[in-house]
Amino acid sequence: MSPYRVAVVGSGPAGVYATEALVRGRDDVWVDVYDRLPAPYGLVRYGVAPDHPRIKSIVGALRKVLERDRVRFLGDVRVGADVTTGELGALYDAVVFATGAPTGRRLAIVGEDLARVWSAADFVAWYSGHPDHADLGESFTRAAESAVVIGAGNVALDVARLLVKSAAELEQTDMPPHVLDRLAHSGVREVHLVCRRGPEHARFSAKELRELLDLDGVGIAIDTEGLPDRSTDPLTAANLKAFADLARRGTVPGGRTLRFHFRTRPVELLGAGGAVAAVRLERTRGPGGTATPAAEITDLKAGLVVSAVGHRSTPIGTLPFDEGLGRVPHTAGRVIGADGRPVEGQYVAGWVKRGPSGVVGTNRACAAETVAAVLADLADRPPRGAAPDAVDRLLAGRGVRPVGYDGWLSIDAEEIGRGRALGRARTKIPDWETLRHVAAGAGQPGPHTA
Repeated sequence: MSPYRVAVVGSGPAGVYATEALVRGRDDVWVDVYDRLPAPYGLVRYGVAPDHPRIKSIVGALRKVLERDRVRFLGDVRVGADVTTGELGALYDAVVFATGAPTGRRLAIVGEDLARVWSAADFVAWYSGHPDHADLGESFTRAAESAVVIGAGNVALDVARLLVKSAAELEQTDMPPHVLDRLAHSGVREVHLVCRRGPEHARFSAKELRELLDLDGVGIAIDTEGLPDRSTDPLTAANLKAFADLARRGTVPGGRTLRFHFRTRPVELLGAGGAVAAVRLERTRGPGGTATPAAEITDLKAGLVVSAVGHRSTPIGTLPFDEGLGRVPHTAGRVIGADGRPVEGQYVAGWVKRGPSGVVGTNRACAAETVAAVLADLADRPPRGAAPDAVDRLLAGRGVRPVGYDGWLSIDAEEIGRGRALGRARTKIPDWETLRHVAAGAGQPGPHTA
């Protein structure tokens, strides 16, 4: 009997974990992993801070999955454009969508569309070498002396930390040269981290907070008014201890400064000449970070603003999508249609399934739940998926040249080589043209042989 053929759309942790569970679950399941980019690994490659290489070590485990015999990688394929969701449904026995949450949530305040105002999703993608954002730094003015980062999670902390890091520290990362040049030679002297609620409610991790103590020549300023002495929650207690230690560090003469602003929210972004010039802040001493009737209003100078208030998924072709929740409706991973019934053969995993929550490892259990539903449904029917060459012919007929896993290995080797030439472990290739050119030298992805 022919094998079952499953498409997984997205090669980040959720997609790769789903792939692993599929090929382990049955020895007659073959998987094609699609990605819009020529490189796999999603946010592990393009969302983890470049100065956190140990977190990126998970790539070794993900790589082993993509190298399995019954797995094929098809990069640089846009599902919804190069091939429709309906066509995938017809070509495969099941399709698992694991496309993440690629866009940043908006602040929904006046001035958000001014120049030099970015979502953290875009800003992080830029300094991580994502090819969609190679030109974002062109508006990163070196004249800006003050930056404002809005948010109280680790992504906001990553952005703030990288904005105050020294050139020597940045040069140890895999950032592309043009990003290093912008950040290392920026005029930013102060970075303000604006948090709507108090320090006891911040979602930073104590480990990341303590990394700030090791920054070269960077001072820390924290308003300790109302800072609780202790907490019965271990994670909160660790954060409060870290804040107290950071407050004792104080400012550094002549150095850059990171300032924490708790119980404060932005209400308007003020512009000059079409670009952001200041952030209007409102003190939020009420319950849950709401403003009090006599809230204090201040204007904070800002040459650039990064909003790190969360991510949001985007619609995928004709797949059902809940705009209010910002994700695909589902039951245990089975996509639910407008009639309230499961859509045959369509499944979701990761952030597009549950929203932007959890850490990298959270995706393993999430993917396992989805794959359990896939395998249960496949057990009730014989294979019906098309042969691999049918997929290849469809894409070739549209002029689409997928980047196979060998193509990715060529990109990988080129980035490592560029890094070694600069005394670094890796230097990212940040543009589409070069990525495709390097990958093309490895040829097209080969078809499954079963």
